[in-house]
Amino acid sequence: MAIVGAGAAGTLTAVQLCETAARRRTPLGLVLIDPAPEAGRGTAYATTDPRHRLNVPAGGMSCYPDDPGHFTRWLCRHGEPTVGPADFATRYRYGAYLADTLARAVVRAHGTVAVRRLRTRAQGCTRTSDGRPELQLADGERLVADAVVLATGPAGPTTAWAPPRLRTSGRFIRSPWAPGALDAVLAHRGTGPDDPARADVLLVGTGLTAVDLALTLDLPDRTVHAVSRTGLLPQPHALSPAAPMAAPDDLDAPTLSSLRRTVYRHIGLAVRTHGDWRPALDSLRPHTARLWRSLTPGERAAFLEREGALWNTHRHRMAPVTAESLDRARTARRLRVHAGRVTDTAVRPDGTLLVTLSNGRRLEAGWVIDCTGPGPRPEDPLWRRLFAAGAAVPGPLGLGVATRDGRLTDASGRTGLALFTLGAPRRGELWETTAVPEIRAQAADLARQLLTLLVPPRRTARRRPLDSHGLPLSTHAEAAAAHRTGLERVLKVRAGAEDAFRRAVTLDPGFALGHAALALLGHEGGADVDVPGALADARRAARERADERERSFVEVVTRRVRADPPDSGAGALLAHLAAHPADALALAAAVPTIAFSGINDLDTAYALTLVEQASPAYDGHWFPVSLLAFLRQEQGRYEEAAELARHALAAEPAVHALAHVHYESGAHAKGRDWLDAWVSGQGRGAVHQAHFSWHIALHELALDDAAAVRRRWFAQLAPGRVTGVRALVDSGSLLWRARLSDSWRGRVPASDVLDSVAPEQVEGPATAFTALHAAIALTAAGDLPALRRLRDHAAGADAVQRAVVAPLCEALAALVEERFTDAAEGLTDLLPVLTRVGGSAAQREVVEETLFHALVAAGRCEAARRLLNIRLDRAGAPRDRRLLAGLGDRTPASSARGSSDQARRDGSAG
Repeated sequence: MAIVGAGAAGTLTAVQLCETAARRRTPLGLVLIDPAPEAGRGTAYATTDPRHRLNVPAGGMSCYPDDPGHFTRWLCRHGEPTVGPADFATRYRYGAYLADTLARAVVRAHGTVAVRRLRTRAQGCTRTSDGRPELQLADGERLVADAVVLATGPAGPTTAWAPPRLRTSGRFIRSPWAPGALDAVLAHRGTGPDDPARADVLLVGTGLTAVDLALTLDLPDRTVHAVSRTGLLPQPHALSPAAPMAAPDDLDAPTLSSLRRTVYRHIGLAVRTHGDWRPALDSLRPHTARLWRSLTPGERAAFLEREGALWNTHRHRMAPVTAESLDRARTARRLRVHAGRVTDTAVRPDGTLLVTLSNGRRLEAGWVIDCTGPGPRPEDPLWRRLFAAGAAVPGPLGLGVATRDGRLTDASGRTGLALFTLGAPRRGELWETTAVPEIRAQAADLARQLLTLLVPPRRTARRRPLDSHGLPLSTHAEAAAAHRTGLERVLKVRAGAEDAFRRAVTLDPGFALGHAALALLGHEGGADVDVPGALADARRAARERADERERSFVEVVTRRVRADPPDSGAGALLAHLAAHPADALALAAAVPTIAFSGINDLDTAYALTLVEQASPAYDGHWFPVSLLAFLRQEQGRYEEAAELARHALAAEPAVHALAHVHYESGAHAKGRDWLDAWVSGQGRGAVHQAHFSWHIALHELALDDAAAVRRRWFAQLAPGRVTGVRALVDSGSLLWRARLSDSWRGRVPASDVLDSVAPEQVEGPATAFTALHAAIALTAAGDLPALRRLRDHAAGADAVQRAVVAPLCEALAALVEERFTDAAEGLTDLLPVLTRVGGSAAQREVVEETLFHALVAAGRCEAARRLLNIRLDRAGAPRDRRLLAGLGDRTPASSARGSSDQARRDGSAG
């Protein structure tokens, strides 16, 4: 396939062709033809002026229609860590993003897609004897292709509006974006009244091109004039965008006049509801092409005449910072905007121009620059020859070219050569088709269309490889082997699962389960994975090649990651397991383990039923036995749990379940020694070794061995040794528990833990389990503003975060503010519902210990004593007995005063 043009449209098409062909394992030769030195920039994104910004926020400029955050994440990884989806990046930066995305797509498709760049121009296209298109290149070469995509971008401007004397003047700049076109204007600094280049500049046109040039040419001694028929500048984007609106229900109006009334009513509603017209106009974007097609040719012409300019200035807006710069220039009268047309031009002896406008005004200009925007249809040599040969005909109203779903048609509406286009040339067919959000969707559709047209999907009856539990995998043998390795490492809590799944998708980019597994590991365990990107890859691959189980699992991960609808993930996962009980990764995600926090709101009895029902599908495998052991200890059935764990140990270390048995049954010395020996020996390769170190430290804390806790934390749990979510769950919570029991004196390094975790995992966590531990770490650090931001996030998240985490943040904030009675009441109310966040009883116990601290600080020593007695009844611990003894002589006043004084001495919260 050949792509003529390597600007935004050509690059987006090449990206989609590379990735779609790689997913389908379709061998493809791809040739990009463009004289530019770098793919991706084209005219729009070659400017290096930092004042030239995108006119769409970063959140709307992803290369992928199904992964809107891709560009924002790229910016964060490339030197702009604080950028958000509502920010406006520079145009040059976006060109770099397009080039980098293409380069990565080419690398990922290596071995399936061979890509060549030809730095020349296509000047003609003819039909070969076998009906294929043959391109004639400017360097004299010819290229025969199975299909050609004409990604030539917007047509060049027409200068028909310019008087003859202006067109022939050396001070008239026809193509301001051509290399060197503005050098003479930019070099001028105004040296005096006799300088022939001192005169002002006139921009003909007031659209986005004129906006950019007004910024570039703005100088203290120069006035920039801009003129257009309406004198309207693009509207600015809102500084704080209003909430989105739904499109009106009655958009399918039978006539333009009725549609006009519907749209204006909708805009009026937006202004009344939001104080802003923008949400109304934005809500029409998905429907614009359909509405345009529904109009008759006469109605389309009437719309262009009456509303065309108004639509363009409101639909294609400028960045707020750009609007502010223009406002300053207009206030200082360095920029003046006029309504009218250029009717005449006189050339003075010194070369300056005297331009007459239709409103009678005369302007003196050293330079006149054409900013009128693209012409009605492409006019370069390739397109002219196609029009002359009848292979292309003008589109509706003479705009662009006639196409059917992107394929060029002749005058009779028939398709001939395999010539396709996208973007600006489809303007007559679609109207709104020049912005990246529309072009990227066309590129994805075009890639699927081309590959299906030229290489129909093969239906083979070959036998598929299986996973470790006998489930078929829609991939080849090598990728399946890597997937099996990753799955086993997840179940065995061993390092290397992420690398194995990466290898699987590298071997087969179309392997949906591999991408979904990576997304799940990144989302749940903080693995170094671009979670939205992996999820988008999984969904694309599932559409191309996956069976019902694989599509179901991808949907499970999608709902779990996106929480959209907020509480749909659990139901989808349970339904999946009911249909596919042998899906071990799904079962691991449902039941609390080290790798996953389990399903929110899944009580232990139901979890047991789930595992017991799934167990026959595993034919005696150790994995469901280890899950049963974990769940039995959560029920307090420690002897049965220990027996199950020892049974699992015969085949594979069920260390985690046995660690919980030792802790919950109060066998702290035995549990410490056994687990310490395992971590030092057989467990050296455990991927979650920090969690086992946390378990050992819990035993040491219960044994009241403060020195051992401190040594272990710095040796095995300090930042640098543990990062990401594990730092919150293990390192941060242990610090707080040590501080609560007076086992940690001096500064509590909770801020160091928080610094090792991505901010979005602390203040915008995806799961209630992570959110609980983020709240604990923030409390330990005394970071009240961040704790309140986490509360606000939880209040708008899933049901469990709303019901448990948000009030937990309120109670912990009261603790930080030394409102101990309020803190104790809030924490007491939460104890019965804590199981909803998932995880284990040992992990959730941190809230109970925080409650004890709040009760003592509030002077409610009797309630604190009852709480400790309940804990001692569950399992004895020297630390709890010391704390109970310390309550003997406490009075309410001394309790509260002592707690506050200690907090001030330590410099920590509470």
